[in-house]
Amino acid sequence: MSGLTLEQASNIVDAALSAGRAASLAPLTVAVLDDGGHLKAFKKEDGSSVMRYEIAVGKAWGAIGFGKPSRVLAGIAEERPAFMNAIVAASGGRLIPVPGGVLIRDAAGDVIGSVGVTGDTSDNDEVAAIAGIEAAGLSAQAG
Repeated sequence: MSGLTLEQASNIVDAALSAGRAASLAPLTVAVLDDGGHLKAFKKEDGSSVMRYEIAVGKAWGAIGFGKPSRVLAGIAEERPAFMNAIVAASGGRLIPVPGGVLIRDAAGDVIGSVGVTGDTSDNDEVAAIAGIEAAGLSAQAG
């Protein structure tokens, strides 16, 4: 089993930010976590607001912690709000159940990490995350 490398994580961040610039998105913040939920790479564009670190990490952390993209978690939150509120509380508020948290899969299909992007609409954040993952030669699972 191969893990997410620093080079891959850095490439994901840079490519996600490049995709955001190419699409004229608002300033983005990108966090990449390994399969244990630990921060591997992070960048926050100039002009990003104060809480963007927590939001990006929360999207990625929820995805890796649940093993489901944050878009799926958003659906669970809509269908079963009491359950999701309990999970958010159990996580100490770390989980952010909105699109923009995407799982990273290697060539064998194994989950090796997650990406959280925030700054624009959640849908656009997710598009930037997918672009970053694919530019690094990995597969994205966005839901």
